[in-house]
Amino acid sequence: MNLGVNKLQATERNIPRLIAFYLTQFHPTPENDRWWGKGFTEWTNVTKARPLFEGHLQPHLPSDFGFYDLRVRETRHDQIRMARQYGIDGFCYHYYWFSGTRILNRPLDDMLADPESDMPFCLSWANESWTRRWDAADHEVLIEQKYLPEDDLNFIKSLLPFFEDPRYIRVDSKPFLIVYRPQHLPDGRKSAQVWRDHCRSIGLGEIHICAALTHGNMDYVQFGFDSGVEFPPHNVGAENVNRAIRFHDHFRGNVMQYADVAHSYLDRSYGGPRVFSTVFPSWDNTARTKDRSLVVLNGVPDNYEYWLAATIDRTGRTGDGDKLVFINAWNEWAEGCHLEPDRWFGHDFLQATQNAKNGLRRFATFPETGVPHAGEIHHRTFWRDVGEVMHYHAALRLGTLKLAVNRRPWLRRALLPVVRTAGAVRARLVAGRGR
Repeated sequence: MNLGVNKLQATERNIPRLIAFYLTQFHPTPENDRWWGKGFTEWTNVTKARPLFEGHLQPHLPSDFGFYDLRVRETRHDQIRMARQYGIDGFCYHYYWFSGTRILNRPLDDMLADPESDMPFCLSWANESWTRRWDAADHEVLIEQKYLPEDDLNFIKSLLPFFEDPRYIRVDSKPFLIVYRPQHLPDGRKSAQVWRDHCRSIGLGEIHICAALTHGNMDYVQFGFDSGVEFPPHNVGAENVNRAIRFHDHFRGNVMQYADVAHSYLDRSYGGPRVFSTVFPSWDNTARTKDRSLVVLNGVPDNYEYWLAATIDRTGRTGDGDKLVFINAWNEWAEGCHLEPDRWFGHDFLQATQNAKNGLRRFATFPETGVPHAGEIHHRTFWRDVGEVMHYHAALRLGTLKLAVNRRPWLRRALLPVVRTAGAVRARLVAGRGR
């Protein structure tokens, strides 16, 4: 419902800084070459996505920046220029550190060494092991978080060049660090104390440690941290609407309504006194997980604008201290979660960001809540249920088979031409049915 423009003067509003999470996987690395095949980047998954039902907006393909490579300095500068133009105040880079081994680090290190990359930034330690979950083989570990005895100290030492950079984001004058899965730390309080003690000992002073509220964790206080940050769709409190969707094929994931998801965060309260809110423009990780995906319907610019505007207003009314609102994300393309322009909506998500930040309040609620084929409800039948159970267990067996093949390089090389030929034949058959 459009209520017209109600613009408030910036001087009358306590506007929080808008920080967008930023993924650095858009460039080849030796690790990804080894695990997923030569030349793999995030774009490899993005371009494979296909619609799962009528009206499903897949694939998400870039417009202005194309299929960029983050090793290119000009690309990073273009991103910064565009982000600033539309009201983004900083990037939060995912930081991949495994007992001294760093991966996906080149774009971040290049940014740090480049004073013309004039965008404030902070870091979020992505402290989880990497597995083949995209292939439904969660049990195969690619690189493990080991949490060795010296890791606490070595980890904080690795962050010092970033903390000391004048562009680094501070909260209440303290360098701001997010830990993605604090519940995985053997002793979160001990880790936090080691980090704080070392920063004090070298004269850096106090740091602000923030727990991402992910994977069921809703409490940052238990770890001795200073704050929490939402990470939607983690800990989502909405129901799926799968039965209202006519899928093209068997589907084992969840389809949810954007408004339901957003309301579950807007209406939420936490035990700790300081939790930073996060919104997303859209969410659809079909590119990564295919028929196991989470698809959020109506992830469109107007709905995002309302969620962001409501979150900005609520944040402005709460508490003392520096105020931040996070956006997930600037460029999570394989999760259908990006502010960067795409071929569906162009610059509209960016414009919605600017509208919300500038005080435009165009909507009283979420304007888009429809469901594709809402009248065609699937009723359960015996044979349909049997088919879905068989499909589910066949997929599990296929994951085990993939694991066995991938552990034998000679067998993988032998079967690769067969797999590629089968894929090409299937693509031709699908294209033939569509004509």
